[in-house]
Amino acid sequence: MYQNSGIFVSMFHIVHYQLPFIVNLLILLLSAKLLGEVAERFGQPSMIGEVIAGVILGPSLLNIIPGPGEIKVIAELGVFMLILLAGMEIEVEEIRNSIRGRNIWIALLGFLVPMASGIAIGLFFHFSYTFTIFLGLCIAITALPVSIRILMDLGKLKTAVGQRIISAAIFNDIVALLILGIILDFNDETKNIRDLTFSILITTIKVFVFTSILMAAYYFFKLAKRKVNVINPRVNKFLLYLRGKESLFALVILFVLIFSSIAELLGLHFVVGAFFGAILIPRSMFANRDFEKVQRSISGITMGFLAPIFFATMGISFAFSAMNDVLLLSVVLIASFFSKIFGGYLGGRLAGFNNAKSLTLGFGLNSRGIMELVIANIAMANGFIDVSMFSILVLMALLTTIFTPLMLKEGFRLIDRQARKNLNTFT
Repeated sequence: MYQNSGIFVSMFHIVHYQLPFIVNLLILLLSAKLLGEVAERFGQPSMIGEVIAGVILGPSLLNIIPGPGEIKVIAELGVFMLILLAGMEIEVEEIRNSIRGRNIWIALLGFLVPMASGIAIGLFFHFSYTFTIFLGLCIAITALPVSIRILMDLGKLKTAVGQRIISAAIFNDIVALLILGIILDFNDETKNIRDLTFSILITTIKVFVFTSILMAAYYFFKLAKRKVNVINPRVNKFLLYLRGKESLFALVILFVLIFSSIAELLGLHFVVGAFFGAILIPRSMFANRDFEKVQRSISGITMGFLAPIFFATMGISFAFSAMNDVLLLSVVLIASFFSKIFGGYLGGRLAGFNNAKSLTLGFGLNSRGIMELVIANIAMANGFIDVSMFSILVLMALLTTIFTPLMLKEGFRLIDRQARKNLNTFT
């Protein structure tokens, strides 16, 4: 009986190893969308359910899909589109607001405190320098799209605290991606100070060149914006002249791909170029309805197909068995929660907010979600972290994202309670 059962299980695995690519894709997408819907019903981002779908289908549990395989190509495209979508949510003016006045304290401490805690963990466990910096980045990041979604669901996006959370998240994402571009060019095998200095110099030059290109593009589009009444009709006429379908959609993708390609050619990751390229898209040169249509198209393709595949692929790469260091797991989880909350709280106090609002700022910056998973994926793909740390970071991203809405609700209750208390004091 047991022998036959064992043979049946073995045959089950063999059959699934031989499943065609398109069948694996079907199973993965169907499961991801189904569990993503379940997550949404429980008030969580669909990303949570999509990652869990990958965990269930992957080697950790059922082993129906033993590894990403060919699906990894689609997952990489998913990363590009997710970053593009995140960048399209940001305008240059919002970046300025994130560092204007005393707001800079929220942005800086909300990033530096958790970054320092991650580096301290890496040094304590004697990890390599790049491993340590990647760990710090993953703990320091805030998932901008997730933060926007949570605040929208709570009806608090337009509040003073909500706007500060978004501004700080924008700053966090930009700084994290710039640091990512730099450390991907470093090599732990550097033998001496001379080699290290030369490596830092070359990387600094690359970042300077890329930043110069971004600034030149920004000022060019700023100049063009003044002549929008002249340029806009010409752009619309050009789009009407094109006979291909969805021409504006193609132009936007091409525009962002140019910056991604420049970043790759300079030795930075394509994600860095995609993010900044998306921010620089000259919205004023297109009619609002046309740009919104493109945004909806990108969102539909990304959130309906590519993003679920990417997050499910992350779940497939996740390994319960690799998380055998309980001490490291505990320290990373504790540091990820408390350092981010403390950094946001301290920044809020220095920016002039009361205790309740400062604590709520820390709660709001705590979700890692999409951006942290993207960085963890890049780190593992480049061999900077192992499967064990990758699995810990995925778990950390899921837990911080799950608990952030609960903490934010309580934070806004504290703010309301404080406001009523102050009102009663004055009356």
